[in-house]
Amino acid sequence: MDLSLSPEATIVPTLGPLTCDNPKHSGSFLPDDAGILVDVSKPTQPDAPVVPVYFEEAGPRARIFFSPHKTKIAIVTCGGVCPGINDVIRAIVMEAHHHYGVAATLGIRYGLRGFIPACRHDVLEFSAGNVAEIHEFGGTILGSSRGPQPVDEIVDALERLGIGVCILIGGFGTLRAASAIQAEIASRSLPISIVCIPKTVDNDIHFVSRTFGFQTAAETATEAIACAHVEALGAPYGIGLVKLMGRQSGFIAAEASMGLKNVNMVLVPEERFALTGDNGVLAVLEQRLRTRGHAVIVTAEGAGQHLVPETGRTDPSGNLVLGDFCGLLAAQIKRHFKECNLPVTLKVIDPSYIVRAVPANTADAVYCGFLGRLAVHAGMAGKTGLMIGCVNDHFVHVPLPLVTRERRHIDTCSDYWQAVLDSTGQPRFAEEPSHS
Repeated sequence: MDLSLSPEATIVPTLGPLTCDNPKHSGSFLPDDAGILVDVSKPTQPDAPVVPVYFEEAGPRARIFFSPHKTKIAIVTCGGVCPGINDVIRAIVMEAHHHYGVAATLGIRYGLRGFIPACRHDVLEFSAGNVAEIHEFGGTILGSSRGPQPVDEIVDALERLGIGVCILIGGFGTLRAASAIQAEIASRSLPISIVCIPKTVDNDIHFVSRTFGFQTAAETATEAIACAHVEALGAPYGIGLVKLMGRQSGFIAAEASMGLKNVNMVLVPEERFALTGDNGVLAVLEQRLRTRGHAVIVTAEGAGQHLVPETGRTDPSGNLVLGDFCGLLAAQIKRHFKECNLPVTLKVIDPSYIVRAVPANTADAVYCGFLGRLAVHAGMAGKTGLMIGCVNDHFVHVPLPLVTRERRHIDTCSDYWQAVLDSTGQPRFAEEPSHS
């Protein structure tokens, strides 16, 4: 957790005075000064002055900014699909309809493109009836897209549609776009709230203990790992190589590997490693095969980028297109063991799109319900420029400027990563020398 935060940095903007009573029947309205400590650990230097910093606690307020029967809520989903998006949409619609009685809840089709008139995407009007069963399906009922769109045209569309609260469901790029949209809204002095719900199976959003869909993705990934283990056992010197999602953060690879216990090596973007040498990946793999006769390797898609040439290309979201490390690793394994005269059988499994396209499991579905409802509470209270986060097991409002500072990564000096090493039995690999 970032200890350099000041109390001022966690202040959430509001659109104006709260002039309406909340129609929701609740015995747990929160005062606006309810807060959750950002850091709960004991300082390592007890004599150092520590200013406690709090995030605003998420939840319904007794007084709200918007008059519900005059307010429209818009929902937009951006980026790749993820288990639980439809659960979040359903929770938003049900809360807005049943407990606030808003004028309308609209779905914007195909991400931010849906705001652009030239794209000609129809707006979907939600009701309690047409979202009742959408949680049973993976993906998003609204569709999605990647890439930037003109911010001024997005805000023009929000004005034209008469939107009071816009809820964006997306990852790091979406959070940056939301911050720009909120700034444009503020420059026009418009009463429109921007609330974000973090979405990425990579689990790489700062100030979020886990993103929705992550547990489902990790659980689904274990099925591919189990298949790789069966394949590895089915032949002398069998190797199962599983490539999982994780561009810059290897949480799915780490979590799924610890959950199944059949993995002997995990490679993640956060750890630099050498393929060759006495304590490189290939030497460790050879030792494993000679002693046990089989091995299972799990690699995140962003691992080993220091070993492959840069592609020099970007995707529609502006992310660097990754080099094919898994392909390089497979080729190097075949070359190495051919030279060793060890007849390995290598099976490569890539379940990426299966992992992210399945419906949410029970834990994620419950989590999605909280996120959707809390986003409605925040928006109706006139709060804006925020993300619903989860810090120290409490839901909080995190200002967007904090979220977009950096991505969340595995700390390879942490107990979490040590648990991965303990589970797999792999060593701390030698690092590849820098080519700079």
